[in-house]
Amino acid sequence: MSVSDGISLLDALREELGCRSVKDGCSPQGQCGCCTVWVDDLPRVACVTPVRRVAGRHVTTLEGAPMVLRDRWSSAFVAAGASQCGFCTPGIVMRLAALDGRRAGTPPTRRDVEAALRAHLCRCTGWQSIVEAASDALGVDDPSRPPGPGRRDPLLATWRSEVEGRSMQGTGPDVVLGGGGFADDSAPAGALVQLGADAALAPGVRAARAAAGRVQGRNSTMPLSHPVDVPAGDWAITLQTTWIEPAYVEPDASWSRPGGPPAAPLGNGGAFGGKVRSPVPARARELADETDQAVRVLWRREDVVRRAPKRPPLGLGLRADGTGIVHVGRTEGSGDLAPMVARLRDVCPGVRVEEVAVVGPPVAPELRGAAWAEVLAALHVRGAPPGPAGAGQAHVAVPGAGRASVDLFLEDGPRGRVEVDVWAGEVLCPVTLRSYALGAVHQALGMVWSEGIAVDGAGEPVDLTIRSFGILAARDMPKVTVRLHDEERWPVNGSDAVFVATLAAAWIAEGKPARWPTRRAAARAPWRDVAASAGREERA
Repeated sequence: MSVSDGISLLDALREELGCRSVKDGCSPQGQCGCCTVWVDDLPRVACVTPVRRVAGRHVTTLEGAPMVLRDRWSSAFVAAGASQCGFCTPGIVMRLAALDGRRAGTPPTRRDVEAALRAHLCRCTGWQSIVEAASDALGVDDPSRPPGPGRRDPLLATWRSEVEGRSMQGTGPDVVLGGGGFADDSAPAGALVQLGADAALAPGVRAARAAAGRVQGRNSTMPLSHPVDVPAGDWAITLQTTWIEPAYVEPDASWSRPGGPPAAPLGNGGAFGGKVRSPVPARARELADETDQAVRVLWRREDVVRRAPKRPPLGLGLRADGTGIVHVGRTEGSGDLAPMVARLRDVCPGVRVEEVAVVGPPVAPELRGAAWAEVLAALHVRGAPPGPAGAGQAHVAVPGAGRASVDLFLEDGPRGRVEVDVWAGEVLCPVTLRSYALGAVHQALGMVWSEGIAVDGAGEPVDLTIRSFGILAARDMPKVTVRLHDEERWPVNGSDAVFVATLAAAWIAEGKPARWPTRRAAARAPWRDVAASAGREERA
């Protein structure tokens, strides 16, 4: 079948051939890996590959992969809880499956798996369950991999995912293979397209990209800022945080027919609260009504970074008795912070909350544990006795939810280890709760160690590429052991307690510094070779 020249392999596969397993998470940055396919049996990022470069070559998507491969990998991912929203998973499967038989007589190792994952972003799982699933599918000898828990009950898995992520989430093989129900995958053929927050309508993605121009994305050398000052006072502990990108992998997308309901931008997960106020569905409906035609509205990665809300930056000071003040940054265009402030006062009643006007991107109170997680971690850290270098321990109970204990040992082995215990009522599905706990550890360590984006004096984000967000790679993660404690009570959220306890343990292990993140330069370094790799794939 012929396709149009002058377009990317991604657009040829999605727009002209209807291959929906090939996802667009960052086009044309080539950094999220969601569009990975095989070209002559080797993995390649489709969004940076001109279709003319693969003329006469054999291109394989996950839809076209052998059924035995699809079954083996989807079963391994389901069993390990290695897919949550599922947007990133097809591309990850294609890259990791290419390791099988890559070197005749030499099976891949765990190190090979982690190296391959440098070309991908998964925000949900924290990497470890993906490495475990790949080890299973590839037959990697990995003694640290826990034994499989057996068959998952899909109803109990969905129930637990709703408790943890606050939205329904499928967990079956179809999710692993790309069928998570994402908005743009179901858009009708022939719909008009708005590509970008302020773009004009075009008669398709190709025309929309041509009108918008190639936006490669940029990252800066500008240092991170901490826009909210610590309140004046005599404090036992203080903290300032920076601008943090939620980094959900599926960009905001919706479509609508005239007079019809717009497609929800939450395909198979809640984007950590970052899409609760997304303007994209309303815009799709508005444009459909204006034009009397079906309309797709798609944000590019740069639009998401510039327009979507960030975690509120804060400055706090706490006294030894647990009382104190937290200043929470609020920007023009931010949502109502009242629910977040109410939750913070409920969780930390001795801490006074004050909103402070700052210049920057919008902030969202719905993001995971926004502000109250940092304050609850500080309440634990303020009285924590000094321990061994590189070690931190925290036991946190979240009012109205679960509790967790986290022990962090940075000096144990080349990357350290983390021991996690979780009490969250009836476990329901051990695989799902463990997956959410692993993801919480990953996000919390990144928040303390490395995550943040630079914002200029006008309040505009200038770190616009996925690899500039400071998200920890698989090879940077300590080994995490999770123990789940079943309780005879109604299921409650447990991963938020893991998140807070990990924040506290990591903060203690770093010596209780007054600012996060603490390791910014070191965390960004591993991704330099990823950008170079994307360039090589485009030129090949």
